Amino acid sequence: MTDHTTINTAWERLAKRLEEQPQRTLTELFADDAGRVAAMSQRIEADLGELGELGMLLDWSKTHLDGAILDAFEELADAAGFGAAREALFGGGIVNITEGRAATHGAMRGSGTDADVEEGEALLARMGMLVGAIHDGALGEIKHLIHIGIGGSALGPALAIDALTRDLKLVDVHVVSNIDGLALEQAFAACDPATTLIAVASKTFTTTETMTNATSALKWLADNNVADPSGQVVALTANPEGAVEWGVDETRILPFPESVGGRYSLWSSIGFPVAMAVGMADFQAMLAGAQAIDTHFREAEGRANAPLLAAFGDLYYTRIRGCQTRAVFAYDERLALLPDYLQQLEMESNGKSVTSDGKPVERPTAPVTWGGVGTDGQHAVFQLLHQGTHLIPVDFIAAIAPGDDLDPAHHRSLLMNCLAQGAALMAGKASDDLARHYPGDRPSAMFLVDDIDAATFGALIAFHEHRTFAGAVLMGINPFDQFGVELGKAMAKSIDSGEGDFDASTAALMAAAGLA
Repeated sequence: MTDHTTINTAWERLAKRLEEQPQRTLTELFADDAGRVAAMSQRIEADLGELGELGMLLDWSKTHLDGAILDAFEELADAAGFGAAREALFGGGIVNITEGRAATHGAMRGSGTDADVEEGEALLARMGMLVGAIHDGALGEIKHLIHIGIGGSALGPALAIDALTRDLKLVDVHVVSNIDGLALEQAFAACDPATTLIAVASKTFTTTETMTNATSALKWLADNNVADPSGQVVALTANPEGAVEWGVDETRILPFPESVGGRYSLWSSIGFPVAMAVGMADFQAMLAGAQAIDTHFREAEGRANAPLLAAFGDLYYTRIRGCQTRAVFAYDERLALLPDYLQQLEMESNGKSVTSDGKPVERPTAPVTWGGVGTDGQHAVFQLLHQGTHLIPVDFIAAIAPGDDLDPAHHRSLLMNCLAQGAALMAGKASDDLARHYPGDRPSAMFLVDDIDAATFGALIAFHEHRTFAGAVLMGINPFDQFGVELGKAMAKSIDSGEGDFDASTAALMAAAGLA
């Protein structure tokens, strides 16, 4: 682990170096370099055999990154020990410093130490056997699955299922995360108790929201004359003993390693509802796409490493240009939930104010991640992106192949709008009428994938995992803990017990809500 002083010194050196260079506009960058598009674009391809092909074009040319800036960031990466940190990530080293753990989510898709990969393969083989048995009727006729989790145990499965089941859904899956009973009741209303399986996803099998929802789901089964409610429950957990104690038969417990964090857990048994919905073949394709990005991330150096280059851009805008947010707009309905997923991945991982060695950070860390779906966003928030007072880097994501069978005019218009927005943000449009003046020089990056299939989906998610990790290394923070999540939970328990000492406002609100 590179110490705080070394990384801070490297950042001071980088900032001073960039301050001494002229800050060129995007239009000037293109005018000064006829080869800019080629230099700042990269196509990642992989032949995955029977599992499909991966094709993804990444274009960073409409950002303010140039050769000098990238030289400075490559020097920063060396000073921050990026190479050693990357080796530790895949080599089973202790990269989660505060909790003394490795982070072995990559091993679940074949990227890690031999021992970790072997364990991952065994656990996923166990999951595959259960998925196959259920599809074959071993638990009776199963038409519905209510997947109960929260955070990473819900966001990843919800995104994957929404993205990959537009054409075919082997089992109707409903992901429930909110403790608000309305969410669970909505799932109940869509399912037949006699043909519904309940999946309970909790790393510790003690998460309050998840276990409360799980108890209510069991009661729903019992109230609707299901003879053996617990027989229709599958547990996805790193605490199998806790699941057994709760009443789940060990044959229906799918463990995953303690070293797989929640927001990185889609590749583990937390992905069980995905496999139930799309089948194990597509689930394996998702893993293969992610592994292809792992290979690229492990082997490529400097600016040729696409996730590292993305992290350079993220930190340039956050730490050098003072941008406080980053927007993500997917011009594809299948990725409608991607901004929600990335919010947790990026903000829970890198939303820290302390370095890995326990010192206060001296520069901003994670920006606020937000976004939506094109073209809806164009009629909702793009006004601010084009003419507002905030500089907001934007990521656009689009697929060349359409996800629908309608008139090709639909998809053609979708792609035209996506490309036009990036061009308009950069170019702007001058006008003497200030209300119609577009300043331009607003950055964007483009992810143009061949299609949104299982392999490409897995690649997109793994790319953003590594982008997040790379950014954390360059900032000297730990992306694998999340202690900030705990304080509010602890105070909620204090309200429940009546033992908390609260401020006057909270005490009055408790009384008004009937909680005092």
